[in-house]
Amino acid sequence: MKKNRERFCSREREFVYEFKVGSQCLELRVPLRFPIQENASHLHGRLMQLHNLPCFIEKDLKEALTQFIEEESLRDYDRDAEASLEAVKSGEVDLHQLASTWAKAYAETTLEHARPEEPSWDEDFADVYHDLIHSPASETLLNLEHNYFVSISELIGERDVELKKLRERQGIEMEKVMQELGKSLTDQDVNSLAAQHFESQQDLENKWSNELKQSTAIQKQEYQEWVIKLHHDLKNPNNSSLSEEIKVQPSQFRESVEAIGRIYDEQRKLEESFTIHLGAQLKTMHNLRLLRADMLDFCKHKRNHRSGVKLHRLQTALSLYSTSLCGLVLLVDNRINSYSGIKRDFATVCQECTDFHFPRIEEQLEVVQQVVLYARTQRRSKLKESLDSGNQNGGNDDKTKNAERNYLNVLPGEFYITRHSNLSEIHVAFHLCVDDHVKSGNITARDPAIMGLRNILKVCCTHDITTISIPLLLVHDMSEEMTIPWCLRRAELVFKCVKGFMMEMASWDGGISRTVQFLVPQSISEEMFYQLSNMLPQIFRVSSTLTLTSKH
Repeated sequence: MKKNRERFCSREREFVYEFKVGSQCLELRVPLRFPIQENASHLHGRLMQLHNLPCFIEKDLKEALTQFIEEESLRDYDRDAEASLEAVKSGEVDLHQLASTWAKAYAETTLEHARPEEPSWDEDFADVYHDLIHSPASETLLNLEHNYFVSISELIGERDVELKKLRERQGIEMEKVMQELGKSLTDQDVNSLAAQHFESQQDLENKWSNELKQSTAIQKQEYQEWVIKLHHDLKNPNNSSLSEEIKVQPSQFRESVEAIGRIYDEQRKLEESFTIHLGAQLKTMHNLRLLRADMLDFCKHKRNHRSGVKLHRLQTALSLYSTSLCGLVLLVDNRINSYSGIKRDFATVCQECTDFHFPRIEEQLEVVQQVVLYARTQRRSKLKESLDSGNQNGGNDDKTKNAERNYLNVLPGEFYITRHSNLSEIHVAFHLCVDDHVKSGNITARDPAIMGLRNILKVCCTHDITTISIPLLLVHDMSEEMTIPWCLRRAELVFKCVKGFMMEMASWDGGISRTVQFLVPQSISEEMFYQLSNMLPQIFRVSSTLTLTSKH
């Protein structure tokens, strides 16, 4: 049977096509090797170009070539099938072995015959944690997380002090060298010293990075094992050590000058809350909030000074494995990393406390990079196919260059998602890619950033994210060109677009009440904030309460 397959697979057929040019009868003969590995459209285009064929036979040649390939391929398949049947009839192939092979293949590819998937460690741990966080042991869990947080904070504080001392020492050395520049030292000596300083900083940063990575891995393993053990002990009430396990002693809290010094000072926030009803017939109630705050305030760990150092995240922990998740929109550039800007600040906050449920932020970004690379490869191949089929269009070269330039980056309006269990008030971060165009005053409702918000809200509807925080002005920091008229126009645009997207939500999720928080930068004035606050109810039309009385 294999010999027969090899014989017909290597067979060569001649494609013959006759056509007329004026009074001349011409004939095109092309040898083709079957089975055809190339797309028929591509093969047709090559024939037209290589043989300089006239354009008026293009459509007819393509139909004839496609029909020829289909007919010859069908003959080969029929011949192969007949040869396989003859091999079975003659006893060359074991009928029982063939039947078992077919049965195995069918069972592996058909869902109803597939074996049930065994629960993974992550799923088991999620169920156990969900049970414990909704039990009297919840305070014990949070206090244990706090102890781990203080440990990592102390480690980060030591790292920052050591890096600061290194930079100060290097700064003094560079000043001495610059004073001798042109006397006993040259530019080459300065460059050599700068290279040594950079290498020393890299070595020290790598050392601390590895130490932090190792410490968080140990903490995560210890925490998960302790949670599983506590859950098992709770099922055995006769266990005498249970009360000691869930008992929290105040002396367990460890405070350090370095850790306290790294606490973020909370600035006074401005906040306005509204309740609205959206929908044509069946109205859905939503909560809107306008806040003057830093985006990362929802991620940073806060301290309760009255009861000592303690994490403020009970509600976040209770809803971690629920249908009421909290999300946040971060505006980032097109590079998937955590090296600069708000991406670096966000990664720093994520590293301050071990994530006991999800991979580290660096690991999640690596997965995103792989997914983007795969997606770009698929899009690139499809784009090439479309360009090859329409090479006569003038703008194809520009499209190809743009595709090559953005091959490994995300495009404006696209976003990627990271999951977190170690942040103060959010579970999901949407990293929305924007460019400098958002700083201009002429963006429209079809701008990539606005359409990105729409897609983010759609993901919220399909993945149980009921609270989402959005930067109202589509910027995290104010600049000189962002005048009062600019802010009012931008806020009006975002308000109206989000209102339309929220009305679409009813068709996406059946009308679930949600909370949308609009954040403006902290540098905005109080007067500007209250102007935006007055604008919101005019656009969303906050409904007033009606009192109905019966007539007697």
